[in-house]
Amino acid sequence: MSYKAEYIWIDGTLPTAKLRSKTKIVETGAEPPLWGFDGSSTNQADGRSSDCVLKPVFTCPDPLRGGADALVLCEVLDTDLSPHASNTRAELREVAERFAAQEPLFGIEQEYTFFRGSRPLGFPENGFPAPQGGYYCGVGADEIFGREVVEAHLDNCLKAGLGLSGINAEVMPGQWEFQVGPLGPLQVADQLWVARWLLYRTAEDFGVSATLDPKPAKGDWNGAGAHTNFSTRRMREGYEAIVAACEALGEGDKPLTHVRAYGAGVESRLTGAHETAPWDEYSYGVSDRGASVRIPWQVEKDGKGYIEDRRPNANVDPYVVTRLMVDTCCAALEKAGLD
Repeated sequence: MSYKAEYIWIDGTLPTAKLRSKTKIVETGAEPPLWGFDGSSTNQADGRSSDCVLKPVFTCPDPLRGGADALVLCEVLDTDLSPHASNTRAELREVAERFAAQEPLFGIEQEYTFFRGSRPLGFPENGFPAPQGGYYCGVGADEIFGREVVEAHLDNCLKAGLGLSGINAEVMPGQWEFQVGPLGPLQVADQLWVARWLLYRTAEDFGVSATLDPKPAKGDWNGAGAHTNFSTRRMREGYEAIVAACEALGEGDKPLTHVRAYGAGVESRLTGAHETAPWDEYSYGVSDRGASVRIPWQVEKDGKGYIEDRRPNANVDPYVVTRLMVDTCCAALEKAGLD
């Protein structure tokens, strides 16, 4: 007997990596082994030395095939089994282990947009739909487009055992969001990548595509982000650590270091309009969706909780954003004696 293991990995495409996958037949009862692929076809090697290695790091049930079949997320290694240059998970792993005692947790809000052909789902063939406003968390066929795909994706993620915490329609027709977490840095990033793969694969069956483009429709429309909620144990216990984390994200060159790694095309989305702060200015505030980092009103009221970095694009690499936030905030909290 055997089962199908769908090996999933992140390729080397720049400026935004793509997901790839292929199927291996594995003997029942056996763990998915190391496997290989042609890196010259994924922007990860050249043809003269094209072999790359897939190392399984996260396995979950395959909700599409069912039975004993599995989805297998992998890190990409060179043939000497060292991390490939495109392997951003390896960098996160080191930082997450270094600050594990602070118990960092993340919740990532993944926005995305459905397209049919060259237009967002819900956009008429000629002209534009009514202005944004009624679409957010809306109901009715005149305002909501793609719900059947969204529900199927949610069901697939839950069957896979992924830690989704919710879904909602967003402010533009055909634009939606799902949330992953709260989970640790590696867990939230691994599960977000698998949830993205399931999004693309589920949409295939409905004849639509899903994009993480940060500005899928030009003009007076919101972009698509991946708002990243973050806390440590001390932040969940007291407000002093909340403020210290916000201050740390604004120190020195940190704002530009972070925002430049928060996804290609970030300048097109972070304009200071459409519920964003300008990409080159850092700010934080309570209940302020025009700030770089928002402190929810309930957090100020309770004197503890989490912060929301609103700058990451929908196309951000979750291994990168979680690494940067853990490294910056946890190092500052440690230095301040708030670890």
